Amino acid sequence: MSAFSLTFSSRVQRLVRFLAKDGHVYYGDAILPTGISDIARATRAHVIQGDIFGQHRVTDQVAEIKTLLAPLARKDIGTVRCLGLNYEQHAKESSLPIPKYPVLFYKPVTAITGPTDEIPVSLMAQEGEGLDYECELVIVMGKEAKNVPEGQALDYVLGYAVGNDVSHRDWQIKRGGGQWGLGKGFDGWAPLGPGIVSSRLIRDPNALHISTKLNGQTVQSSSTKDMIFNVAKTVSFLSQGTTLLPGDLIFTGTPQGVGMGRKPALWLKDGDQVEVSLEGVGSCVNKIVFEKPSSKL
Repeated sequence: MSAFSLTFSSRVQRLVRFLAKDGHVYYGDAILPTGISDIARATRAHVIQGDIFGQHRVTDQVAEIKTLLAPLARKDIGTVRCLGLNYEQHAKESSLPIPKYPVLFYKPVTAITGPTDEIPVSLMAQEGEGLDYECELVIVMGKEAKNVPEGQALDYVLGYAVGNDVSHRDWQIKRGGGQWGLGKGFDGWAPLGPGIVSSRLIRDPNALHISTKLNGQTVQSSSTKDMIFNVAKTVSFLSQGTTLLPGDLIFTGTPQGVGMGRKPALWLKDGDQVEVSLEGVGSCVNKIVFEKPSSKL
């Protein structure tokens, strides 16, 4: 197999993008200690040179990781698709019927941020109430896909990451005119990472533990087996009549336990720390930071 295709290369297992201690930003293949699967704990990586979705090679150069960044650079990300109501128990806690087809919405690429970056909450996003968390398995497409049969869908997947579909329920539901994007698309509202684990390592993405901790307390704990539309069904459905491209991201929905579904509701506050985790991938840990009004002279 060619070393110049990330999709087919057997060498790349855990794709990361990072600021190295030498001051440069690299793509790399994370080196994990024996028995560790959380990419966030990686301190070194083999440097990848070239176009990650074209000609590239995994080098023998090992760089020290200073900071993990979003695993794909903005220029390498295509469309960011998201599913709503894709976990059975989440649909029930939302008092909504099980959807017949995947519920699709989009986030702008500017929402994507890194696994340790702060989540900024603008003044507009501080209006009303309803700032919420959503842990999600994120599919990263590796090959162009159109009209793909369900049985072949996983062949087009590069790998998987964990993401947080940060949401503002007032802007999503009450103020958004029936469109979800406004309440979910603010800058930095889609932490992603800590890396992308190859689909060759995660053979069954539909049986992974997924969770959220808020200030160290578990608030979501489930399994991707509760997904209504599993990974293969999702990729196949979204490819019907629509071309999925390498670098496209698909956030696959969140399980039960979101703040909106609690009584009383549990909303994120300034200074809160949110940790979303996916078995076999690792965790993103992000702090909520409210923007302060500009002082007037």
